[in-house]
Amino acid sequence: MRGPAVVPRDPRRPELRTARERFDDLALGIVTDIDDRWQDRLGLVEYAVEDAPQIPDDWDSGTVPLSSLIRGSGADPTRLVLFRRPIEHRCETRTDLEAMVLTVVVEQVAELLGIDAELVDPRYESDDD
Repeated sequence: MRGPAVVPRDPRRPELRTARERFDDLALGIVTDIDDRWQDRLGLVEYAVEDAPQIPDDWDSGTVPLSSLIRGSGADPTRLVLFRRPIEHRCETRTDLEAMVLTVVVEQVAELLGIDAELVDPRYESDDD
């Protein structure tokens, strides 16, 4: 069978949301909640989602990064980028994906704030438990 299994009501837009759109919505919800809670201490932070990181040819680590954190300086904001494909690759279910995105965002925000990740969000569970 060729073509969509569901005929879209609007021919300019697919009826079903893409994996990228679903991931963006999930990330936006988590980031918004955490950013609202810590905005007074975080300052200006830009959040973004990219499909995958650009890895140099001489990369010798056995793992692919899940995110990137670039601290801002002066007028340049801090930038936190989530890498969708490596995160999705490590998850089997939607619940796993939600937990992984929450973990990555919380750990990066904790790094920015210089506090323990457990303090950033009550839903965070460290691997040490």
